[in-house]
Amino acid sequence: MTIIKEKALFIADSHYPHHGDAFLELLKNLESGELQTSQIFLMGDNFDLLFGYNDYIQTFSKEAIALLQTLSQKLEMYYFEGNHDFCLKDIFPDMHVYSREEQPIMFKLGEKKVAISHGDKYATGFAYDLYCKVLRNKTTLTFLKPFEKAIIDHRMKKLSKKHICFTFHGFEKRVEEILENYTDADLVIEGHFHQCKTVGKYISLPSLACQGMVGVIEEGEMVFKTL
Repeated sequence: MTIIKEKALFIADSHYPHHGDAFLELLKNLESGELQTSQIFLMGDNFDLLFGYNDYIQTFSKEAIALLQTLSQKLEMYYFEGNHDFCLKDIFPDMHVYSREEQPIMFKLGEKKVAISHGDKYATGFAYDLYCKVLRNKTTLTFLKPFEKAIIDHRMKKLSKKHICFTFHGFEKRVEEILENYTDADLVIEGHFHQCKTVGKYISLPSLACQGMVGVIEEGEMVFKTL
């Protein structure tokens, strides 16, 4: 079981490029050495839309992709694919990339077993699960390739206007449902919900786009920080 190291950095839900440049600036600071870390956990939806088997979608985020590719050659990096960024293993060959089907992944933090996932795996419903299965695969993406520019342009325009920052009323109830799937974990770390709070053993990471914060391991505990 992989150990989560001191000063490990958890970056979730940046939704780049439509919701600010915080993600790009953070990557630049990591590349320059201004920001130091032992590990990077990219918790999904760091791009507002990015997927594999397609060159056109990468043109919207070329600089950030290039920085991540460079960083992954010298830093220990884990990418938990989200609902906005998926099929990324070919784009980031030097990272540990985990698809929705592979998540959660178990890590160790001190004596605790920690389950890590983007956050859209459980308590989602049959229709959403089917949608994810159909969309997030090479066959579907290849089939859509002849129509890629029109589809991607339309989707990117729509995403640029989407309101993504909100208070999830009844969030504790959703957490209860999610935790039914994590009985073997001492701690659960997820993104996806943009809530920036801890509920029992469940850590809902801040969204870089919404709260402008990340998670950092300090003295064996998760803290939320503005960098």
